[in-house]
Amino acid sequence: MSRLPFYLLVGALMIAGIALSVHRHVQFEVPWTPGEQRQVWEIEAQVNFTAQGGPAMVDMALPSHQQGYRVLTENTASPGYGLSFLEDERGRRAQWSIRQAAGSQLLYYSVQLLVAPDARPPQSRRPELQEDIVWERPYDTAATQVIERAWQRSASPFTFARELIRDFSDDRQSENSRLLLNQFDRAPLLVRLLNDAGVHARAVSGLMLEDGRRRQSLSTWVQVFDDDRWSLFNPVTGEQGRPDNLLMWEDSGQAVLEVQGGTNSNISFSMIQHNQPAAAAVRNQLANDTLINFSIHSLPLEEQALFQTILLIPIGALVVVLLRVLIGIKTSGTFMPVLIALAFIQTTLMTGLIGFLLIVAVGLVIRSYLSRLNLLLVARVSAVIITVIAIISLFSVLSYRFGLNAGLTITFFPMIILSWTIERMSILWEEEGPKEVLIQGGGSLLTAVLAYLAMNNPWVRHITFNFLGVQMILMSLILLLGNYTGYRLLELRRFKPVTED
Repeated sequence: MSRLPFYLLVGALMIAGIALSVHRHVQFEVPWTPGEQRQVWEIEAQVNFTAQGGPAMVDMALPSHQQGYRVLTENTASPGYGLSFLEDERGRRAQWSIRQAAGSQLLYYSVQLLVAPDARPPQSRRPELQEDIVWERPYDTAATQVIERAWQRSASPFTFARELIRDFSDDRQSENSRLLLNQFDRAPLLVRLLNDAGVHARAVSGLMLEDGRRRQSLSTWVQVFDDDRWSLFNPVTGEQGRPDNLLMWEDSGQAVLEVQGGTNSNISFSMIQHNQPAAAAVRNQLANDTLINFSIHSLPLEEQALFQTILLIPIGALVVVLLRVLIGIKTSGTFMPVLIALAFIQTTLMTGLIGFLLIVAVGLVIRSYLSRLNLLLVARVSAVIITVIAIISLFSVLSYRFGLNAGLTITFFPMIILSWTIERMSILWEEEGPKEVLIQGGGSLLTAVLAYLAMNNPWVRHITFNFLGVQMILMSLILLLGNYTGYRLLELRRFKPVTED
């Protein structure tokens, strides 16, 4: 029979698991190793205005995913106000509303932003040119001369914008520039001049991030477009490019804050930067995974803790398959060592080993007495189960009495599995002798210890919990091992006489 479908299945599982894991790392920035720290900015916006005694509505622009930053969480504090988050062609905005308000009003908005160097902004739409731009005298002549002077020294929209801004700097400022600045604000003036010259541009608002700063205001930048490309310009210095610590708060050329039913509106910002574990930093976005980004993080925390242990079982199964198929170690029960290893994770290794040996040893002594009673199998195993429960209870009480609190964790051992282990070892003792019992019992303990070391590794726990594609990779490896038909390592001892001859 052809093995091609089998190898195609194994290859598909391997490729799908690797692709899903890499996609999760790249798209959601889930780290490969535990303990990584991510930089997070917490920013609070405080809106003040004076209500006029009637209905009031406040419309404020909100930051979105952009180059270098990704929104994690958002919170507001606005007692008595209705709140809606809107998203349209103007971008993301928060809208507060109230039927009646009078006097000083205070609204809060806070956001957590993850510093993500690989994050890319959505495609920015080029603004339309302002039509019918009319300059009053004598500003029309000044604007024409400023545009012509910068146009002659430029070769593209970006260079034209740079030269135009420099003409308004202190060291190159002409009489025409001073005349225009006396009448217009700098950023709107630059946008108007650029549009008049046929260059698509708009004024956007950004926040310079500095740790521990309070009562900061937004700065205005000029966004210039050259076909599908765009670049930011500092309207004061003419420097081109976006600073690393600049957060674009409003990038569609709209007002940052609009207040209806109030006066003297103002918005100020406070910010603080801190580091936190990468897993916690990205948990919010993982909770909103789509099907292709399927995540355990979307479950309640109690179920997440349960799955964090369950997802370790395939690691233990892989260790058992390796030791039994390739090495040839004998165990008492196929996957009993995996369950014992899970118990070791709860009890710690040394406590678990001592508890396991005590329970099995006492259980074998009691089981030897039960064998003399010639009981039926079901009754005998049931008696062994009750005996194991009694032994665990006795050891727990004694350890508590002697102040050994670690002994209380012995209750994590799977009682049914222990009972069947005692039953199998007892039958094996009667049929094969104590040597075979020691071989299989020692193999089971060795396998359980190795499985415990693999499953309790922090990196393994992190990978299995955060990258479900790893389960497909483990499945493909186990399928490949299951196809092995060669000699086991321990079987090579049979050929020792041949080498001696």
